[in-house]
Amino acid sequence: MAAYFIVRAEVHDPVAYQAYASRSPGVLARYGGRHIARGGKVVSFEGPAETRRVVIAEFADFDSAERCYRSPEYQAIIAYRKGCATFEFILVDGVPG
Repeated sequence: MAAYFIVRAEVHDPVAYQAYASRSPGVLARYGGRHIARGGKVVSFEGPAETRRVVIAEFADFDSAERCYRSPEYQAIIAYRKGCATFEFILVDGVPG
């Protein structure tokens, strides 16, 4: 069953943030992940307006996604977003097919 990273990021320094953003797709791909939404247009239908960058990445399963986040490769690129973005980052299981 698929699993998803769901991220809401407040980017304080877009130029510095690119050092992280340019590296994350390659790391996700090593663990079978791919971005399905990445900072595009957002409309809030209910609740407060969402002004943060929203990112959704899909993986084949929960374990692969968790391995990706905890991997040395991903942990290394987190340093690139420190100080230039504040993240809320969750992993959620998809719906059984």
